[in-house]
Amino acid sequence: MAVNLGAPAAPSFFLPCSSSPLQIHHNVSTCALNTRLNFPSLAIPKYPIPSLIGANASAASTAAVSTEKEEVLPPLDVSEVNRKSKKWVWKGYTINYLVYPEGSSDAATAVNPPLLLVHGFGASIAHWRRNIPTLAQSHTVYAIDLLGFGASDKPAGFQYSMEVWAQLILDFLDEVVQRPTVLLGNSVGSLACVIAAAESSRSLVRGLVLFNCSGGMNNKAIVDDWRIKLLLPLLWLVDFLLKQKGIASYLFDRVRQRDNLRNVLLSVYGNKESVDEDLVEIIRKPALDEGALDAFVSIVTGPPGPNPIQLIPKIALPVLVLWGDEDPFTPIDGPVGKYFSALPAQMPNVNLFLLEGVGHCPHDDRPDLFLENGVLQPPTAPPVPTRIPETGKLPKLSSFERKALKEFILLVQEALRNHEFSARRSIPKLSSFPQKL
Repeated sequence: MAVNLGAPAAPSFFLPCSSSPLQIHHNVSTCALNTRLNFPSLAIPKYPIPSLIGANASAASTAAVSTEKEEVLPPLDVSEVNRKSKKWVWKGYTINYLVYPEGSSDAATAVNPPLLLVHGFGASIAHWRRNIPTLAQSHTVYAIDLLGFGASDKPAGFQYSMEVWAQLILDFLDEVVQRPTVLLGNSVGSLACVIAAAESSRSLVRGLVLFNCSGGMNNKAIVDDWRIKLLLPLLWLVDFLLKQKGIASYLFDRVRQRDNLRNVLLSVYGNKESVDEDLVEIIRKPALDEGALDAFVSIVTGPPGPNPIQLIPKIALPVLVLWGDEDPFTPIDGPVGKYFSALPAQMPNVNLFLLEGVGHCPHDDRPDLFLENGVLQPPTAPPVPTRIPETGKLPKLSSFERKALKEFILLVQEALRNHEFSARRSIPKLSSFPQKL
């Protein structure tokens, strides 16, 4: 299946990119990250996962760096991530972050821009453990736990928002990194990076790499998606229930149980082998912290914040979007996915590639796509833009969506049976929701 969505013409300079025989089918294509900021062009003849080497380098020095094939290194152990992490105080809150390799004087990391990795909902620095060592061969890599996640503070009663996380990223770049930086984000982390890039009045952000960018802090942002319209009464009910402390605590306790977390992760990962015990613990351990429940409630019930449709047109920086085609949270045929898929034809600084068999977290789902590099040759054929087919029919819920909806309805029913509260009569009957999906 062709998946290169409107890539530009072939560039004149080539860098290491993925070249191993992976099961992704698409047209021969290219991906240029922007010449206005002296980003060398990236040629992608087979597998569209470019490195970001040489953003500040001269052509000669970049060529010297790019002719060496980088070794794909094993992942960091989670204990090593925890041991090497540092603390930074932001607005009175302690923020956890990692810099890797620490104090490197390597020529490649000196000329290439640093990278900042920003996780998605419920995740943390360790979600990038499979990517950091290889990226760090040619870049100084920073990774951060957003406020409310990982080992960063989770202040009681705090009102979380996308704007707060975006400001955190900008202040981290200004105070800690102190160099123009390429931002790599997943899910809500992608959206936080987009907001930061759109709002930055200084040259703090050098470029963006977005993995399955979300449309908002929560699903209330995606009002044009037929799935959200179908489930909107249930989402209102969820908001109401989560504002009842006893029920919120009960639901959160169920959500963070190992078996439940594992089942959710298996549903959103295309490569089931990537869902190991380390991953389950990466998500589960911070959810046990004091303040984690407050963060969960605030994020799920709060305002969705700015959406990428409003922000992307303001960004002239190079943007690379990588999208797993088996993502049940932000599907490529949903409003956000369709918006991004149309961008390359409209904005020359944006490129998007669809990854077959990959879910919501491409960097962790199939890290081999992102990290296996080789010296590429110029493409032998021009790219052919591909559009998502319009069937004209109302799509059906996926098996994941049907299962998730049924399980959540049962969970809410169980919560109502086990907890008494005065507003019970104002809640719509769950029997009004579709039982046969």
